Amino acid sequence: MVVLFLTALAIAFSGAMMPGPLLTYTIRQSLSTGPWSGFIIITGHALLEIILIALILAGFDVILQSSPAQISIGIIGGLLLVYMGYDMFYGSLRNKIKIEMDNNSQPNPRNMVLSGFIVSAANPYFLLWWAIIGLGFLIQAYKSFAVAGIIIFFLGHISADFIWYGLISVIVGTTRRFIKEKLYRIIIAGLGALLVFFGGSFFYSAVLSLLKG
Repeated sequence: MVVLFLTALAIAFSGAMMPGPLLTYTIRQSLSTGPWSGFIIITGHALLEIILIALILAGFDVILQSSPAQISIGIIGGLLLVYMGYDMFYGSLRNKIKIEMDNNSQPNPRNMVLSGFIVSAANPYFLLWWAIIGLGFLIQAYKSFAVAGIIIFFLGHISADFIWYGLISVIVGTTRRFIKEKLYRIIIAGLGALLVFFGGSFFYSAVLSLLKG
């Protein structure tokens, strides 16, 4: 079981460390609300993965792998990320975004958990990874240790997410006090542009698949 846990940990690290919408959003929230944001956001991400694993084991992986599902997820998720990115970018230009330095004003964890869930769900590659690659690992884990194997695999997988995104959040959230307001707005604008890029890429790929189909 230790080997299974470490395998899941290593595989998850290889994916978590790649730049993407969730990492972009985590950096944005860490700058805005502090060093614990990443842990809260990944809780929402973990909840989505639990639901996905349950659906995959129930046979819904076939639906997730289908072209209509992938196109729908790409279009809806892409537009959602574009909107979030535009809101960040526009808010920065209009000077509507501020760094919250007051430690007594705690952010709403529910909102960030929900955001972690939504941003992850808006990424069609994340869903596709679980429907194809993740399914293969789940099958192997089940063959080796039954239900306990699936639990161990998930714990190893989500541990990597908490470690990586938590580390990023602590570093960014701690050093935000040394960032000037103007530089902060520039960074948020850049992160917003990245979200627009990711969302646009997802949307473009989905529309292209739709036209080809």
